[in-house]
Amino acid sequence: MSGIPGAPALRTALRGLEIFEGLTEEQLDWLVSVSEPRVLADGEVLFRDGEEATGFHVLLSGGLVVTKVVDGREEVLTRHSTEEESAAAEDHDGKPSAAHRFTGELPLLTDGAYVATAAASGPATTVVAYAKPVFFEMLTRCHGVAAVLIPVLAWRIKSSEVQARKRATVEALGTLAAGLAHELNNPAAAVARAAQELAPALDQLTRTAQAWGAAATAAERSVFDQLADELDKAAPPVVTDPLAQADMEEEIADWAEEAGAERAGLLGSGVSDLGLDLGGLLERLEGVGERALPAALDHLAALLEIRSLAAELRAAGPRISQLVSATRDYANLDRAPEQRFAVTEGLENTLVVLRAKLAGIGIVRSYDPELPELTGYPSELNQVWTNLVDNAAAAMDGAGTLTLRARVEGVCLVVEIADTGSGIPGESLPRIFEPFYTTKDVGKGTGLGLHLSYRIVTQRHHGSITARSRPGETRMTVRLPLAGTDPSCAVPAVDPTDPTDPTDPTDPTDPTDSTDPSPSKS
Repeated sequence: MSGIPGAPALRTALRGLEIFEGLTEEQLDWLVSVSEPRVLADGEVLFRDGEEATGFHVLLSGGLVVTKVVDGREEVLTRHSTEEESAAAEDHDGKPSAAHRFTGELPLLTDGAYVATAAASGPATTVVAYAKPVFFEMLTRCHGVAAVLIPVLAWRIKSSEVQARKRATVEALGTLAAGLAHELNNPAAAVARAAQELAPALDQLTRTAQAWGAAATAAERSVFDQLADELDKAAPPVVTDPLAQADMEEEIADWAEEAGAERAGLLGSGVSDLGLDLGGLLERLEGVGERALPAALDHLAALLEIRSLAAELRAAGPRISQLVSATRDYANLDRAPEQRFAVTEGLENTLVVLRAKLAGIGIVRSYDPELPELTGYPSELNQVWTNLVDNAAAAMDGAGTLTLRARVEGVCLVVEIADTGSGIPGESLPRIFEPFYTTKDVGKGTGLGLHLSYRIVTQRHHGSITARSRPGETRMTVRLPLAGTDPSCAVPAVDPTDPTDPTDPTDPTDPTDSTDPSPSKS
């Protein structure tokens, strides 16, 4: 193929690379003999995200752009270039210069698939491929290669985690905003509607009050005041039959219209909402003469309308405050990084934030009433709860039961998040906390959510996180030390990576915990 360097030129080019500069002549001869040069057209794909990793690639000339599809959007992770000016532009995050000249080593070392897509950037991109067996032989034959490769590998893993944290923060803010907008919609709409209707309702109340005051005697006003006070204290009926209430409303409205009321329909709905039928209304209006009755009914309708609007505002206001409080607590705004906190508050705030994703899913809570507070980083643990609950919701696909348990076991506080979804495949279970490993389709996940959760629990809080799964039941268990860094909480009760463990997490005979208090459902 045109542009592919011959053996002498390839030897010279490889000798000039940092990763190969310490090779002996014999090692270099071998390297040239196993090299597979390839020239890529601009935009041509070298490897794709999700494909089985088959080779280690060295960049001789031109450039590569590394991308990944996340939630339907293609994001540029990094660029590799042989041109000094272009390479310098990519070094702002501490990227080693050697990192520009090779790629593909990570999935080979982890025996996985490619975690991103690499394509040529520019018309003259030349790469040299080394098949997987050759790559491992290279590491044993050419010791100097590992000395350059390992620091680059460490940087790439750290850089990926930093990017994942930034992405997780953006996604969390997006989830937070979407959840907050969804939850605020109803109370905000109620406030807006009540505010819009309040002014004309007050005008109407003023007019009906004047008409009623002019038409009523002192005795009639006393009867009306007693009725208004009784209705104000009346609680809505516990059980409502919509058909019976509709009949009741229509009956009251028809009677009021015959009596001369101008707003008979409003009166009928207001009185029936309080569970009062026509007979009860007539009984309480005894003492109001026929002449003053229309004014009394119109004033009562206006009064009930005002009280209804006020009740909507009273209900909507605290709901908005609750949502804002949950959002603030979830994000831990204006708080110290490390603090005393209640784990259950974070769990509940996570449920509020993810309420839209949990629509159609039953939620069971089983919290020990005497749970002590922890000292740690609640905002980071909220990321853990969000990852686990979000994964559980995705596994159940809108139908199932999410169970949250929190209890004390010895010196550990234990949180369990269980779902009734399809489960995690047995072959995948030991790897779910590995960086870049995901069971989701390409573009649906980064493979870093559970890895970041693992680091937050184990490194930041000195605890442990384990998984047990079978079809219809997946349980993620987080153990956190109650005081300091007690090492017993950092050791999982079951090691999900040990296939010889007698209590294998995928064992379908493993009984569920029967010591939890009776759950409450919501």
